[in-house]
Amino acid sequence: MEYNLEDFEPIFGEAKPTYEGAPSIINGAPKLNPFLFRVFASDPFHLTVHVSDFRSYTWESIRSIHQLDDLRDNIGIGGSWSDFMNYVAASLKSKDVKLVMQWQSNLSGAVSAKLVARKSKGLPLLSVSLSKLVDSAASEAMANMSLELFKAYNVLQESSVTEQDGGSRLTPTVFTEKDKSLTVKRKLDTEMQRFRNTSDIGSTASPLNSDTSSVTAALNNTEKQPATEVQSSKVAHRVVPAFRRAKVRGAVLHDAVEEDDD
Repeated sequence: MEYNLEDFEPIFGEAKPTYEGAPSIINGAPKLNPFLFRVFASDPFHLTVHVSDFRSYTWESIRSIHQLDDLRDNIGIGGSWSDFMNYVAASLKSKDVKLVMQWQSNLSGAVSAKLVARKSKGLPLLSVSLSKLVDSAASEAMANMSLELFKAYNVLQESSVTEQDGGSRLTPTVFTEKDKSLTVKRKLDTEMQRFRNTSDIGSTASPLNSDTSSVTAALNNTEKQPATEVQSSKVAHRVVPAFRRAKVRGAVLHDAVEEDDD
């Protein structure tokens, strides 16, 4: 299978500069400036790396497909070609990208360098050797990096503006949906209040039922009174028959007449 780099997207980032070896053994090494790097496919079969501080040092590396395949074997990345290139991209996008330069005080400063990166701690280290560019080659590399960095910035800015415009168009829809939700909520609140009012009416009616039950119970208690009490009540209020009342009244009148005659 023939490999290519047609799908490789350019990567920009910052490389933390350092000198190879302990700082105590580096004599006369100047303070290092920040470095930016750009990794891109210069054609479908070559990967180019540019690293520069835009002042004193500019570095370059060009690797062919075959050299990249050898690099995959050296660092021990298994899987397919796309898996390897994904690992390369993830390593270059991580926060652990360094530019390690070799300092020689008796010459013109740093004479060689390498870009090292790893996806995360404990995983294989990606290391790419770099060559120093000078004069017009360095100027051209810095110019191309600046231009491509500006293009990438414009792409990001346009993408951000597009997202903001999309958000602005969505804002009226969001407010409309919010108003609909509030309307539905008001209707639900009204129905709930109506339901509560109905429940309150039912609650106020329940004491009447309780009073009715009390009256019924009282009547039942009255019906259950002892028979003697009922009978005594009847005796106390018994009415004398009419014919008996007549006899008594007549006897009284008769006695009164006889006394008058005597």
